[in-house]
Amino acid sequence: MHGLVSRALQSFLRETYGPDVWTEIIQKADLGYTSFESMLMYEEEETLAVLDHATARLGKTREDLLEDLGTYLVSHPNTKALRRLLRFGGEDFLEFLHSLDDLPGRARLAVPDLALPALELREVDDTTFTLICGNEILGFGHVMMGILRAMADDYGALAFLELDESEQSHGALRVILLDEAFAEGRSFELAREAS
Repeated sequence: MHGLVSRALQSFLRETYGPDVWTEIIQKADLGYTSFESMLMYEEEETLAVLDHATARLGKTREDLLEDLGTYLVSHPNTKALRRLLRFGGEDFLEFLHSLDDLPGRARLAVPDLALPALELREVDDTTFTLICGNEILGFGHVMMGILRAMADDYGALAFLELDESEQSHGALRVILLDEAFAEGRSFELAREAS
């Protein structure tokens, strides 16, 4: 598993629950190190061990924790680069949804050895969609649900999201766009903020 994925989980746990909780989780996982490096590769079992110890420590299901991770990836100040990558998908939430098929390729432009699961958006009608998420990364559908919830808020759209029970093992998400202009979205400029 790419270190960026493992490091994202680490950052989420540290920033959300504190460094002491992170230290406790990583020590219980007993991996022989206390931090993931972004540009290294890790065995999937190592990251899953951390995830399992986090769910036990926090009293959350794996699904809920992964959805929270997805929300964190879009909404936390430390993850501005990912939000920018996602916002380049379109001017509104509908355009963003239609750009998701290209997201793994856009991510590879930024990090060539990062292999995200394939995404395929299927349009049921003008307001209802099914997003099929590849299952190369365990729980990726739940992460995508958190990302989509946060992105709907980011665009100011009101959307209903749920796992499609008939295809849950494939990470299929049902997206119903109730109101594309429900609220004022967060500001976004194409140009990067000056430092």
